[in-house]
Amino acid sequence: MDKISIMGVRINNVSMDEVLKTAEQKLKNKEKYIIYTPNTEIIMMCQNDDEFLKYMNDSDINVPDGIGLIYASKIKNHPLKEKVAGFDLSMNLLNLANENNLKLYAVGGKPGVAEEAMKKIHENYPNINIVGSHHGYFKGAHLNQGGHEEEQKVVNEINELNPDILFVGFGAKKQEQWIEFNKYRLNANIIIGNGGTIDVLAGNVKRAPEIYIKLGLEWLYRLMKEPNRISRQVVLPVFMLKIIFGNKNIVKEIK
Repeated sequence: MDKISIMGVRINNVSMDEVLKTAEQKLKNKEKYIIYTPNTEIIMMCQNDDEFLKYMNDSDINVPDGIGLIYASKIKNHPLKEKVAGFDLSMNLLNLANENNLKLYAVGGKPGVAEEAMKKIHENYPNINIVGSHHGYFKGAHLNQGGHEEEQKVVNEINELNPDILFVGFGAKKQEQWIEFNKYRLNANIIIGNGGTIDVLAGNVKRAPEIYIKLGLEWLYRLMKEPNRISRQVVLPVFMLKIIFGNKNIVKEIK
């Protein structure tokens, strides 16, 4: 599987179909498979956070979740095949689960959000065996309290239910931190850190209209809906300037 590094973050050069085929094979073999979904904002966060950078590069696969990564790879002559959005990948995993009667568990979000998301999923994907959910408001590794008894209860519940797919939605860094701390203790096959996907599924957050997504302007729609995101979105032009004016090794192939 081809890989490139963008500012030190490994990005696997895969299509959506390739990711799903690999996930399906891992499920058949009952193998653990950790999926992270780095975008431009996450890569910029990693520039000032070596711990986060290590978490990102310890996954089994990092899919290119963001049009900025696609542009960066093309500008530096290491083109990625396509954008693999974390939300779209999550939806495709739900389709896979529905087709194969797989077990799903979700952890993250405010109290009641993951539960509501699972209700909506049950309505739309009746063949998925939704085994449980838990909010993210417990003491654990995502809050730098790894091994806390509250976290252990959540891990024990997940292990008893043994889901095929585990959605982890604490937001950037927190979810990767939690997964990395617990990945060898979790009985789950596909584990994906998918940010705000649980909130979207619950109906609390609306995804950008298709036209924004196709034009690579999903970030603009989110900014219009949430103006307080400006402090986070300001990193996007900084990222592109670094790519354009950085040396050739700012984006490079990984052997």
